[in-house]
Amino acid sequence: MALRCLTGAELLARREDARRVYAEAFSGPPWSEDASAADRFVIRLANDAHRPGFTAVGAFRNDRLVGLSTAWTTPAPFPTDRCYPQVAAALGADHTAQWLCGSREVDELALSADARGQGVGAALLGAITANAPGGRCWLLTSVQADDAMSFYRRLGWGQATHPAPDGSGIAVFLGPAHPAHPDAAALPFPPS
Repeated sequence: MALRCLTGAELLARREDARRVYAEAFSGPPWSEDASAADRFVIRLANDAHRPGFTAVGAFRNDRLVGLSTAWTTPAPFPTDRCYPQVAAALGADHTAQWLCGSREVDELALSADARGQGVGAALLGAITANAPGGRCWLLTSVQADDAMSFYRRLGWGQATHPAPDGSGIAVFLGPAHPAHPDAAALPFPPS
């Protein structure tokens, strides 16, 4: 298995491979996304590739894409589309601005079924965040994704938000070298 940094154009040239990997990664529980979600991912990828600081890393086995990760620089002011309002509500305005704006935001980490359990996910996450500015990187996942949450914790990522009382919503993780990482566990819930 080999990792390669990819430009947006290089990843888009492999859009069908990226679609396949995404579909395999997110078709099962807890995501249970259908084929149309993978189609939307490819459409979204075309826009995301133009974000400031966009970067992608692909995992290849014999030139076959078996995993991918995408990231970019979180802009300031903090965005208000997608899941961003949930993130801001969970962290509070001050922590959101201080911890996330200007950081490397890991958007996707996806593996094909035959690449799981072999360290490919950890290698992709390490590669996509290796040159994060000042070690500042973050990501979010569903609190329903127990395997993903355990995976991030094993790699030293710190959970900066806590689930809603009903156990739903998103969890924000700060990378192991993020300057606020030690403070993440002390963050009051709900934020003050």
